[in-house]
Amino acid sequence: MTKIEQEELLYLNALNCMPFLGPRRITALIDFMGSATQAWHAPEQKVKQFEDLKSLASRFIEEKRKIDPLTEWEQLGKNNIKCIVTGSPEYPALLKQLPCPPPVLYYRGNFKDEGSRAVAIVGSRRATFYGKEVAHRLAGELTAAGISIVSGMALGIDTAAHLGCLENNGYTMAVLGCGLDHCYPPGNVDLMEQIAHSGAVISEFPLGTKPLPGHFPQRNRIISGLSLGTVVVEATAKSGSLITANFALEENREVFAVPGNIGSPYSRGCHQLIKEGAHLVESASDILNEIIVDHPVEEQLAIDRVALALNSEEKIVLSLIPYQPMHIDDIIKACRNPASEIITTLLSLELKKLVRQTPGKYFCRI
Repeated sequence: MTKIEQEELLYLNALNCMPFLGPRRITALIDFMGSATQAWHAPEQKVKQFEDLKSLASRFIEEKRKIDPLTEWEQLGKNNIKCIVTGSPEYPALLKQLPCPPPVLYYRGNFKDEGSRAVAIVGSRRATFYGKEVAHRLAGELTAAGISIVSGMALGIDTAAHLGCLENNGYTMAVLGCGLDHCYPPGNVDLMEQIAHSGAVISEFPLGTKPLPGHFPQRNRIISGLSLGTVVVEATAKSGSLITANFALEENREVFAVPGNIGSPYSRGCHQLIKEGAHLVESASDILNEIIVDHPVEEQLAIDRVALALNSEEKIVLSLIPYQPMHIDDIIKACRNPASEIITTLLSLELKKLVRQTPGKYFCRI
């Protein structure tokens, strides 16, 4: 990197530390001034010539006095945070197609432009057991087909999607609505570290930015912007996940929705999307068939259940287990075989990824 390029990054980061500017103004200001360096050093009279800051020129000068560009830049290094800008060759091509792409992206981990092979999975924070299982399974199946997973690291569906990818040794990106020196939600600090270790945690917000409600719709455009398609697993009628889906539509990307219980409020958003033309999703193949990637047919997916050879005992036990949690005592009663045999069979089915054990010794089909 040349000295001029380093200087541009330094001052672009400093401009991004002014919350009242935002991505659209920063991009337009740099275009007007010629560079981030010139924009930062511009006198007040020159700033007033820029229409978008005409009435805010004095505030711009005042905010500059509060920011030390070099100190802000050094803080990124201390937090092991790197950044890429719209002019960088590694900047995601799909993200550049947004009407107002973020002028700078901060990241921790190993950032890769996975746009040609990335799918976003989003949904409700207050997800049901069904929703989390579906998100986890879809992420695992897509990962097995070579697809990267993008989500927002929120509780519920987002967390399940990230875990489904990580547990299958895939690449996942988490886009935050705060600075990378914050973990939101706080309970996902371990997940954040896992993602940073094998994928990337991303934000357009500078260090010190708190997870305020207004940041998340802005964050959602990046989630959809990094992906060929967006899958909504569970969403209420006014869910933020629908904002992500709308961004995907505006960006001419595919939108998918998973149907749910017609009596559940968490299904209403998905069902509305399906009514409006979103692709109905029952398996990863429904997604792979629509996005422009080469993929194996469903029977060739790495976690295809049909291809697994089951003995007679495994088939009997599997047939008794529903897709909702069932206690081990009820499984034993239904099967009437010795408890020790049932436990051994359940372990075998777990290893074959056909059932999952949940807290309290409950089991369900996957």
